[in-house]
Amino acid sequence: MAGVLIMKGHDARRPGRARVIAGSFHLIRPINCTMMGLAVIVGAVLANPSLSYLYSLKIPLGFLTGFTLTAAAMAINDYHDRDIDAINEPARPIPSGAVSLKAALFLTGLLSVVGLLFAYLTNVLCLIAAALAWVAMMVYSTVGKRSGLAGNFLVSACVATPFLYGSLAVVNTIQPNVLLFASMAFFSNTGREVTKGIVDVKGDMSRNIKTLAVRLGERKAAIGAATLYVLAVCLSPIPLLLNLVSILFVPFVLVTDLGLLWSSFLLVRNPSRESARRIKRIVLYLFLIGLLAFVFGMFR
Repeated sequence: MAGVLIMKGHDARRPGRARVIAGSFHLIRPINCTMMGLAVIVGAVLANPSLSYLYSLKIPLGFLTGFTLTAAAMAINDYHDRDIDAINEPARPIPSGAVSLKAALFLTGLLSVVGLLFAYLTNVLCLIAAALAWVAMMVYSTVGKRSGLAGNFLVSACVATPFLYGSLAVVNTIQPNVLLFASMAFFSNTGREVTKGIVDVKGDMSRNIKTLAVRLGERKAAIGAATLYVLAVCLSPIPLLLNLVSILFVPFVLVTDLGLLWSSFLLVRNPSRESARRIKRIVLYLFLIGLLAFVFGMFR
């Protein structure tokens, strides 16, 4: 993505400033960060559809908390995954040399402090939730990932937390519909994590990371991921049945459900690395459509 800045007298072994900036941007995965920030807003809207808090600082603070803490998680994850990425994803910022290890750690620390500060400025419950999520992401990046499925559950809990955080930000409690959506996010993201394990199986084996794909093989891992996607789909009619959302929820959730079911079929039929890589990307976009389902479902 970013070209190397080469000038006379410049040491080619050191990345140029433009490359460092682009590499840092790539390191934090801004699309993922934005989605987590939006998840906080969705959680807030689900918890209080009246939008009485719309002009307060809680919404921008919540978005920025989700964005910065997710960015910190991405940076520290790549720091610990540098040897695996050197095999699986050599173009990633750290193995490619665009971002140094020291810069990745500095970025993690800075983003963590800023994110927790935003949470503190929201309310005490949000600070506690953000701190717990931060600890969970650190545990995952350092030791949790090597445990395989348990690590997948841990990272999915971090993905589900922003929805709960949004509810805590605006009503100081977790509403049932928010908890339901967080559960759907938990299952579908765990499926995506298992799918990612198929993509990374070669590097994970070299580092003794016990993902389902390493322990059971790509085929069984694909079945496991598909099962988790289907569990998320099975939860999707409940908000409509409980009258928690309007009919506007239906078209968006149908796209999400059909996409997850089709992705499950394709993954089980072809559990190759390239197929899994393509499906994990598709599922990320399906998450976004799922978010829109709940947002539009609030309009009656």
